[in-house]
Amino acid sequence: MIKVFDELVDIIKYIEEMLPNGGIVLLVGDLASGKTTLVQNFVKTLGLKDEATSPTFSILNIYDDKVYHYDIYNEGSDKFMQSGLLENLELDGYHFIEWADEKLEEMIKATGFEFMKIEIEHLEKNRVYKVSDGS
Repeated sequence: MIKVFDELVDIIKYIEEMLPNGGIVLLVGDLASGKTTLVQNFVKTLGLKDEATSPTFSILNIYDDKVYHYDIYNEGSDKFMQSGLLENLELDGYHFIEWADEKLEEMIKATGFEFMKIEIEHLEKNRVYKVSDGS
């Protein structure tokens, strides 16, 4: 089932409601669609002291040991696997993975992890968030 949201605050509430103790969130969307913005606002909503920034070059940023923010744009899903980051998904907390592709999605499914997938579409003056259950 796909749920659609058009407000950032609503998608953040939905993530908190569906994953109250953390989980894996795959973020899909074009450049500047709002993937990092979603994570930044989620971190603020949790009241964490760290400020979320794009982990494009570091691959992973961790905020207060509660939110793990991955960006695999430059390295791809193969590097994600080779770096041992798949094992990180076992850690308690929220795991947001920007630029998740079908290959990574299949690898995560094969390991038995459940996840939420959010596709972000940037329209003229707003964004649309399409959420699906990836289990």
